[in-house]
Amino acid sequence: MTRFTFYIWALLFCAVQTQASELVANVDRSRLNSGETVELTLESSDVTQFGKPDLTPLEPLFEVRGTRQVNQLNTLSGDNRATTRWIITLLPKANGSVTIPSLQLGEAQSQPITVQVVEGESQDTANRLAPVFIDASLDETSVYVQAQAVLTLRIYHSVSLYDDSSLTPLQVPDARIEQLGESRTYEKVINGLRHGVIEMRYAIYPQHSGELAIPAQIFSATLVDTQPAQDAAAQVPKSGKLMRVSSTPILLTVKAKPDSYPADLPWLPARSVTLSESWNPEPDHAQVGDSLTRSLILKAEGLSSSQLPPLPATDVNGLRRYPDQPVLSNQSTERGLIGSREDREALVPTRSGAIELPAVEVVWWNTFEDHLEHSSLPARTLQVANNPSMVVDTPAASPQVNSTADNETLRRWKLSTLILACTTVLGFGLWWRARRQPAISRATQTGPSPRTVLDDLKRACLANDSHATRQALDAWARQQPETLADMAARFVPLSDALDGLNGALYSETGQHWQGEELWRAIKAIPIAERVQDPVGDSGLPPLYPK
Repeated sequence: MTRFTFYIWALLFCAVQTQASELVANVDRSRLNSGETVELTLESSDVTQFGKPDLTPLEPLFEVRGTRQVNQLNTLSGDNRATTRWIITLLPKANGSVTIPSLQLGEAQSQPITVQVVEGESQDTANRLAPVFIDASLDETSVYVQAQAVLTLRIYHSVSLYDDSSLTPLQVPDARIEQLGESRTYEKVINGLRHGVIEMRYAIYPQHSGELAIPAQIFSATLVDTQPAQDAAAQVPKSGKLMRVSSTPILLTVKAKPDSYPADLPWLPARSVTLSESWNPEPDHAQVGDSLTRSLILKAEGLSSSQLPPLPATDVNGLRRYPDQPVLSNQSTERGLIGSREDREALVPTRSGAIELPAVEVVWWNTFEDHLEHSSLPARTLQVANNPSMVVDTPAASPQVNSTADNETLRRWKLSTLILACTTVLGFGLWWRARRQPAISRATQTGPSPRTVLDDLKRACLANDSHATRQALDAWARQQPETLADMAARFVPLSDALDGLNGALYSETGQHWQGEELWRAIKAIPIAERVQDPVGDSGLPPLYPK
C-alpha cells in the first residue's frame, strides 16, 4: 500500500468516526413558563457507544425529572441505520435565558441549547385547587381584520386521566381557524403540586372588524385515581368519575383596515414579509430558445399561505411565458404561522440582446410596528445570446466565387421551379381524376383513417399524456384542410387549449396536465373545418344510396 493510499484511508476513517460519534440535541420547545418542564432529546447513530450520556452538567440549572431510552433500526435503500435516543425531562430552576450545557457520550459531545423561561401567569384560587382546569389566553388583545391572533389552551390535571378525554372543536363565527401543530404535553408545578399539562395552539383570523367573541371550550375526561387533598377546601372526585371543565370566554378587539392602506392592493397584515427569487438554470449565459425557470417566493409571518396573493407575471416582450401551478405551504412556529407561496414560470427567450425584467413589489402592513411597508426585488437585465444551433452560417468567399455560386444557384432554382410546376399540374390532374371516381374508390387509403387518428387523439387527451397528445395532434392536423395555427387563430378555445399543452411540455410539472379541455376544443371546431371519415371505419358504401 502506498503512502498516498494510506493517507486516503486514514482521512476516510476519521470522517466516518466523526459522523458516527455525532451527538445531536434538540428540545420540544424553546420558550416555557416558570414551573413547566421541557423535553431534551439526545440522538446518536454510533452503534459502538454503550451506556448513557453524563447528565452531571445539568444539575446546577435543571432538575432531572425523568430519562427514557429509545432504540430504532431504520432501513433505507438496503442500508440499515441504528439510532439511539435519550429523552430527558428537565425542570428549570431559574427564570430568564437558561442554557442547556453540552453533554458527553464517550468521545461525542452535543451542542448547547438556550431556552427562555418566563414568569407564568398566576391561576385563580379555584383553579389552583381543582384537580382539572383549563386556561385560555391570547397573544394579542387587539388585531387588525384578517390578521393573526394566537389562542393557547392549556389543560392542567393533578390526577391521572383515562385515554377517553375530549375537547370541543374550536368554532368561532366570522373567523378562520388554523391549528398550530399537534398538541404538546409537559409538566408544571403549581402550589407545590405537580400537574400534567396538555397544550393546544390555534391561529385565529377575524374576517370582520368589531368585537370577536371566542367561546368557552369544554374538556371532559374520566379520572383514573385520586390523590390526597392538599387543602381541606379541595374537593377531589372519586376514581372513575367523568369530569367536565370549561374555559373562560374571551373577547378580541378587531380593528378595521387603515385608511392609509392603498385601496386597489390586496390587504396583507403580517408581522414580517420577505420576497425572493431563484433561477434554474442561472440566466447569466442564456441563449435564444433556452428554457429558464424563474421562481418568486413570498413568505409572510402571521398569515397562512391561502391569504397570499399571486405575484406579478413576467410579461415582457422577447420572453415567451409558461406559468406553473403555485406551491403553497405553512410552517408552525412559536409565534404562529409562516405562510409561503412560490410562483414558478418557464421563460423562453425569443430574441437576442438585452431583455429588461421589471422590479417586483409587494405592499403590506407591518402589524408589529403598525405602519405601511414595501418588499421588492430590483429590476434586472437578461443578456440573451444567439443560439448557434438555430443560426445557419454562410462561409466567406471571394467576389468571383460568389458570382459563380450565385449563377449556379439561380440555375438550380429555375430547374427546381420548373419541376415543381410540372408536379403540381400532374398532382392537380390526379386529384381531379380521383374526384370523379365512385365513393368506394375514394375511401381507399394507405395511411390511418381520420376516424382512427381522431380516436388516437381522444385517448391521448383523456389519458392526460402531454407528449402522446402532441404526436397525435400533429397526425390529426396533417389530415385537415388548413394548418393548426390557422384553426387556432380563428377558434379561441383551441388556441387557449394549445397554450396549456405547450406550457405543460415546457414546465417541470407537465405530468399534471389535464387534456379534457383540448379534446373539448377539438370536438367544438365547426364541422366544415374537420376532415370526416366519409364511410366510417368499415370502408363500405351506404346500404341504401340515394
